[in-house]
Amino acid sequence: MLAYARDLRAYHIECHDRPVVPVLVQPMAKLEGETVDGAWVVAPRGLDGLLRRLGQTLSGSPITPSAFLAEDTYCPLPSIVDAARDLFEHGDLPYIKRARACTEPALETIARIAREAAATKTRHLVFLQGVPGSGKTLVGLQLVHARWLKDLAILREDGRPRPPAVYLSGNGPLVAVMQHSLATVGCDGKTFVQGVKEYIAHYSKKKRIPPEHLVVFDEAQRAHDAEQFAKVHKQDQALLSEPGHLLQFMERVPEWCVLVALVGTGQAIHVGEEAGLPLWREALLRATSDNWTVHAPSSTEVAFAASDIQTRWHPSLSLDTELRHHLVPRVHEFVELLVEKDSPEVATQLAGKIHDGGHRFLITRSLDAAKNYLRARYAEAPRARYGLIASSRCKHLESVEVDNSFQTTKRLKVGPWYNAPADDPMSCRSFQAVVTEFQAQGLELDMALLAWGTDYRRHEGRWNSDLARRHKSRVSDAHALRRNAYRVLLTRGRDGTIIFVPELSDLDETWAWLKANGCTELATG
Repeated sequence: MLAYARDLRAYHIECHDRPVVPVLVQPMAKLEGETVDGAWVVAPRGLDGLLRRLGQTLSGSPITPSAFLAEDTYCPLPSIVDAARDLFEHGDLPYIKRARACTEPALETIARIAREAAATKTRHLVFLQGVPGSGKTLVGLQLVHARWLKDLAILREDGRPRPPAVYLSGNGPLVAVMQHSLATVGCDGKTFVQGVKEYIAHYSKKKRIPPEHLVVFDEAQRAHDAEQFAKVHKQDQALLSEPGHLLQFMERVPEWCVLVALVGTGQAIHVGEEAGLPLWREALLRATSDNWTVHAPSSTEVAFAASDIQTRWHPSLSLDTELRHHLVPRVHEFVELLVEKDSPEVATQLAGKIHDGGHRFLITRSLDAAKNYLRARYAEAPRARYGLIASSRCKHLESVEVDNSFQTTKRLKVGPWYNAPADDPMSCRSFQAVVTEFQAQGLELDMALLAWGTDYRRHEGRWNSDLARRHKSRVSDAHALRRNAYRVLLTRGRDGTIIFVPELSDLDETWAWLKANGCTELATG
């Protein structure tokens, strides 16, 4: 009921500027009614009086039944996977008033840049920056499916039509899940969504020319430096970084090209991903062509300062509204307070506002209680996705029946885990397998069950990562990677996150910290 009220506020056009109050009618409730967790609970005979009182205190014009029930007035925001499938089947996303208001300016800006590139025969690098869950991936998917791109593409010598755009990601699980989803509607998925590793391996040979004029590269802030590139591609050494190779390939495309780099903040979790935007600056300075123009929000200006790189600043290329969390604002700020800051009072106040918006951060020390809550909450929603997630670096979770071991998570079929029907043992809903930050980044669940590990714990009043499994490779800042991993894990749930803190003495201080910062303890009675 609370979720339905939240969805009406966020996604029903007629409810957008009106108060929405959930009311539960129960025979044993009080006649005058009472509020429980943001909803009114009232006896049947008290409903009329409650509605009169609410009518006197709430503002807003009445809605006629015909207007409320009209076609296309209610359209919930699709998940990333649903959006990919819908774009393939219908060529467009459903009209979502508030979501499109947040992302449409960015889409229009990039479309103008692409048309300019085609008209002037120039090359453009676009940085679309945003907080976690702000719609960067949705914008990228809409771009590569845009019909207008076909009219701008240059016909190649053999005369064969080719896809004018592709979505690239170094996030293997994201690629696997979207390709698996698209396969269910008759598409092999590889036409529009490809892994960047395979793409680079293909076009590194014989100076092949990519068919696409527009390339979207997801998680661009995590691009590999030259050393990590050499390791991933099994080379003795590499002269170019991942951005350097992509720019080189795009320079082979006839006449014009646009490379759209999607940039998230604070999400570097792999070795060799810590350089960020300066890596792209270096690649541009080493590019063969001097015909590149950078388009980005002004917040990235420092990364390109004191250089001859052509730059243009666009406010629309910065996304700061969290669409993933049903337009509940400031979820990422709360997560930041949990994993890095030391401001319990500020966090508690913000937690209350997020809770009032319908998003939940619940904590429990009982794994069974968390599982039972999720099964009950989504019992009537067979398409809802919920499942168990955990850090890859905790070495103590296996002792509490959370198997996050490398070999087990490596064998996981990530496509079915996110997409399979509720009654399929491979589905996330079965709780038979756990995904880590590497398999969760860029993807989402309706609600996540996060098993907190000892690899990032409160110890003597500070965050500590000394108990984490050690990295075998070079790492600039292992502690920052642990913090970023939990930042990712805490923002996977669209409706919220249940945090399971095992009954381990090393996590007692973490449990107290989460409670002190506004997380709500899950009722087990």
